[in-house]
Amino acid sequence: MTKDPIAKINALDRTAFVALLGPLYEHSPWAAERAFASAPFASDKRLSAALTAAVNAASETERIALIRAHPELAGEKLRAKTLTDSSQSEQASIGLDRLSDAEIADWTRLNATYRERFGFPFVICVRLHTKPEIIAALHRRLDRSRMEELSESIAQIHDIARLRLSDVLTRLEAQP
Repeated sequence: MTKDPIAKINALDRTAFVALLGPLYEHSPWAAERAFASAPFASDKRLSAALTAAVNAASETERIALIRAHPELAGEKLRAKTLTDSSQSEQASIGLDRLSDAEIADWTRLNATYRERFGFPFVICVRLHTKPEIIAALHRRLDRSRMEELSESIAQIHDIARLRLSDVLTRLEAQP
């Protein structure tokens, strides 16, 4: 069997493809379902581009639902450990699972302010930022328009998905 992860992905049927790549976009397997139509993929960049295109071509209602599928940072679901494995790991990677009571109160207030202003949770690719950078971005982004935040949130979700795809490709490459 080949070690090339793209060849392995190209060999998958629709069901297996969605099972493998559906989790890249939080609770939104429709992105992988739609990207499957572009198979076979010549490279990881083409696969990533197909996933991105699927999301970008979605209706505004679907994109908002995708944003809303993401958990709040440092939220109750993190403390209850009810997030997806990827989200739990990503938030833990910057210590959001080890906050003091005062920090939890600050995050809760900021999350509520953001959600009230925009109607969806604040989304940022935590793997590309430090905790202080994320807090600064949250404050800065509160001054934006809803349309700017829709666009920025989707861009951040694409970053999250690209990093998750890289993880999947690494795992596939390591398999015999």
